[in-house]
Amino acid sequence: MSGEQEARLRRNKIRSKDGNFRYQMEPTDDIAVLLSKILEASPNADPTTMTISDQPRGNEVPIVSLKGRNLKSIGVNHGDLLFVGYKDKVESTVISEPSSSTAPQAPASDEKRAWELVTEDAVDSYWRTKDGKIPRGRDIIFCKHGLKGMCDYCMPLEPYDAAFHKENSIKHLSYHAYLKKLAPKTTTSSASFLPPLDPLSYRVKTPCPTGGHPAWPAGICTSCQPSAITLQSQPFRMVDHLEIASMDIVDRFLQSWRMTGLQRFGWMIGRYEPYDKVPMGIKAVVEAIYEPPQEGELDGLTLGLPWEDEQRIRRIAEAATTPLTVVGYIFTDLDPTEEDRTKNVFKRHPGSFYISSLEAIFAAVMQTTNPTPSKSSPTGKFSSRLVTAILTGTEDGQVDVSAYQVSAQAEAMVEADMIEASVDPGIVRVKEEDRSQDTARYVPDVFFSFKNEYGLEVKKSAKPAFPVEYLLVNVTHGFPQNPSPMFRSTAFKIENRQGLEDQTVDSVLSSLLSLNAPDIVESKKMIPGQAHKTFELAKWLSDLHLIAFLDTTQLLSPTLMTFARESAPRNTHSSSAMDEDIPQDVLDQIAAEQAASGGSGAARICPHCTYENYHGGHDCEVCGLPLQ
Repeated sequence: MSGEQEARLRRNKIRSKDGNFRYQMEPTDDIAVLLSKILEASPNADPTTMTISDQPRGNEVPIVSLKGRNLKSIGVNHGDLLFVGYKDKVESTVISEPSSSTAPQAPASDEKRAWELVTEDAVDSYWRTKDGKIPRGRDIIFCKHGLKGMCDYCMPLEPYDAAFHKENSIKHLSYHAYLKKLAPKTTTSSASFLPPLDPLSYRVKTPCPTGGHPAWPAGICTSCQPSAITLQSQPFRMVDHLEIASMDIVDRFLQSWRMTGLQRFGWMIGRYEPYDKVPMGIKAVVEAIYEPPQEGELDGLTLGLPWEDEQRIRRIAEAATTPLTVVGYIFTDLDPTEEDRTKNVFKRHPGSFYISSLEAIFAAVMQTTNPTPSKSSPTGKFSSRLVTAILTGTEDGQVDVSAYQVSAQAEAMVEADMIEASVDPGIVRVKEEDRSQDTARYVPDVFFSFKNEYGLEVKKSAKPAFPVEYLLVNVTHGFPQNPSPMFRSTAFKIENRQGLEDQTVDSVLSSLLSLNAPDIVESKKMIPGQAHKTFELAKWLSDLHLIAFLDTTQLLSPTLMTFARESAPRNTHSSSAMDEDIPQDVLDQIAAEQAASGGSGAARICPHCTYENYHGGHDCEVCGLPLQ
């Protein structure tokens, strides 16, 4: 064989339960060639059950789903070690006989896999186009090269760099930084075509992969039972920061508690955006809080799930130019002190608990029902970005927001019905194993580790109970320095506050009348000096609670939400930075007003909100921005 022919050939190693094998193949050989060579060495292997992977465990892909593709296209390089798994023909026949009529068909060669059909969030698409490298400046002491050079002291860091996170007190990796850590290589390889994440599951596999015994609970073996669980801090978090677009949103939500003293619950409507304080970070921006039907109490509340109007509210939220969704939920846990009713009890602190076991299990249920679409998971879904926010008392008696998520381990344990709440809010109980036919529950060994009084790491059994902190993931929170919320008004009555705030068509008509809405004409026909009325009306309409109520009356078209958001001009920082969403006829009206007032010099038109200012100051009386 010549040297050129040998360079063209690829030697690949195959490892299966029958042993290790080496094959020489062309890069353009079809996957069927590799399959035939494997079947020559393992004649009893069932080709329909054969899987291939670049790892000993995980990332298995059925070979039949790769038909029509060559070795080069799936990233198999010279010298790669591939792991092959399969079932014997006799074994496969025995397993498939009882369900032969409902056995799933092997996917066609052109059929896309689950993770290839997923449509991810816009923020995920954004970060997948970035490398996430952390830039560093030139080190004045150690860098000896020129201005255009680079060395180990100034080259960009990876987004998962441990020293950078420790220096900046970042406890968790962001979701996409974690993905970069799992699959850091950008070169074409077999691993790049397989999702790196592995969703957790603590359920017993039914039927058993070996098929050697009856299905659970009649039988169980090491192949179908879940492994022992070691609870540990999750290294990543799906959301790094919770940002509430305006303080008015929280104040409006708290108003019900201030008037009644009863606890309140609401769904946070918003969107996900990149967060620049964490490498490849993601923040949830809350634009409104929708309150579902509920019964508040002094020390809790009763909530119906699934909540009413969920699909309708989601449809309205998605109709925005910047689509919105449910990013989390918020509830109050406030108890005024007996000495001073203006102060609140500081009940959530390191000496008690941050989230009770009941709240953690509720969060896990909500996260499980709201998974995150992901192209990095074999199932097309992974964990959740739903954030839990709590309004509770601080050490000085004020009200503050605390934000959390629960870990993927918590989601899997709740899904497997392994844990339950206890009387002590800081303790989670592990349920007992149950082998009855209707309520079968297998509970593997559960451990958690901690440092004892001597500073040594000790592993302890989590049965019958363990601290709830092992299930929590902290999320930072805050408000923007320059608020610019999507919804410009919070004046309309809030839904489902019977007896406190009632939403009626009469109140809508009364408000429209007070805003002189019947007298407002088309902007092209409007006389100078009346543009501020259109601005005030558009601002009043920019309210999610109003839009959601009007949607139930069938008085306006479904496009009202987009109109209300785009018709309320946002605050800008320069006269030339006009909102691109303002219709052209409004801009023409502003120009006409400026031309009409230019000759007399009596009034100055605000370039931001179009209000006519007659005073001698430098700022607009309505929006407060500079007139020049």
